Amino acid sequence: MQNNLKDKTILIGITGGIAAYKICELIRMYKKAGANVKVVMTKNALNFVTKLTLETLSDNKVFVENFETQEREYSPEHISLCDEADIMVIAPASANTISKIATGICDNLLTSVVCAFNKPVIIAPAMNTNMWNNKIIQKNISILKENNYHILEPETGELACKTTGKGRLCDLNLIFEKTSEILGANAVGSGKLKGKKVLITAGGTIEKIDTVRYISNFSSGKMGIALADEAYKQGADVTLIITKPVETPYKTVYVQSAEEMQREVLKSGLKSDLVIMAAAVADFRAETVSKQKIKKTSADTMTLNLVKNPDILKNLCEQKKKTKNKKTVIVGFCAESENLLKNAKEKIAKKGCDYLIANDISKKDSGFSSDYNEVYILDKNGKKSHIERSLKTVIAQKILEKVFE
Repeated sequence: MQNNLKDKTILIGITGGIAAYKICELIRMYKKAGANVKVVMTKNALNFVTKLTLETLSDNKVFVENFETQEREYSPEHISLCDEADIMVIAPASANTISKIATGICDNLLTSVVCAFNKPVIIAPAMNTNMWNNKIIQKNISILKENNYHILEPETGELACKTTGKGRLCDLNLIFEKTSEILGANAVGSGKLKGKKVLITAGGTIEKIDTVRYISNFSSGKMGIALADEAYKQGADVTLIITKPVETPYKTVYVQSAEEMQREVLKSGLKSDLVIMAAAVADFRAETVSKQKIKKTSADTMTLNLVKNPDILKNLCEQKKKTKNKKTVIVGFCAESENLLKNAKEKIAKKGCDYLIANDISKKDSGFSSDYNEVYILDKNGKKSHIERSLKTVIAQKILEKVFE
C-alpha cells in the first residue's frame, strides 16, 4: 500500500473527552508512517492527557494557549500552524467544539486554527449518545458536511458514562486511512493504473412497485465507491455506475433498476480494461409497476407477482466470450449468508467471470453498511486468497493489487 503520509505534517486537535487518551496511539501510527505530527489541544483536554505525554510521542511542542508565538519567529499560532500543516485531524471532537466550529466561534487556540485552516479537516466526534442525537448537534454536523469537513461518525458501543449507544470514537484505523486517502489525492493520476479504463457498479438496485414503493436491499455502495476512489487515485479513467447520487471527481452514471444498470454496463463494459460488479442487484422485480400509489384495501393480504431480473454479470461474461474479447478483466461480487466458499465456487463457474470477490453478509462487524469488510478472492482457475477484516478502503487497494499483479 502506498504511503501517503511520509514527510507530511499532520496537525491533531484534541478536545476534552475521555477518548483523548486514544490519540496517543494515533500519533504513534502517524509517526511510524513517517509523518511530522503537531498537536493543539483545548484546556479541558489537559484533564485527560498531559502535554508531556503528547510532546514525547510527537517530538514537537504541544500548543494550548491562544496567541502564543513560535520560537524564533513572530507569528500567531493560529496562523503559523495552519501554514505548516497539510491536514488537520480533530479527535476526539466534543459537542462543544463541533458547535463552535459550525458557528465560527474562535474563543480558544484550536477553534481559531480551524477557522483559519483552508486545507482538509477531518473531524471524529465522541460524546454521550443523547448529546450525539441532539437535533442541534446533528444540525451542526450537517453544516460541517456541507462545508466539506470530513466527518467520521462515532461507533455504537458501551460508553464511559455506562450507557450503550452511538458515541464512541471511531476506530483509529479509520482515521488513519482517511488521512492517507485525503493526502494521497494529491498524487492522483500518477499511479499504476494510469491509462486504464475501469468500470465499477455500486449500491443496491431499486425496483419500483408503484409510484412510492420499491424493492431493494441493504447495500450502501461503500465497497464499490472505495474501489472507484482507489482506482481513480491510481490514475485510472473511472466510470462508476451507482444507484444513489454521489459527488466524485470521476464520471458517475446514476441508475435505479437492474435493467437500467444492465444497459449501461453492456454499453461500455467491454470497452474497459477492468469491470468490477460490486453492486447488489435485486434478483426479482415487480411484474407490473402501478402508475398510481396502490391503495390499502380491507383484505389482509396482497399478492405481488415478481419476475426475474437480468443477470448482468453473466450476460457481460457471455458477451465477452462471444466477441472473443481478451482485454477486459471482469470481477464479480458474491454476498452470502451461509456456505460462503461453496456458493462462491459455484457462482464463478456459472457466471464465467475472471475473479469473484466473496463476502459474508451475516457478520455484524463487516459487510453491508459497514466501513469494514472481509473477503475471499477467487479466480477462474480455482485459486483463492483471503483478505482479513479491514477497512473497505484497504480491501479496495488489495483487490486492485490482486487483479493487476
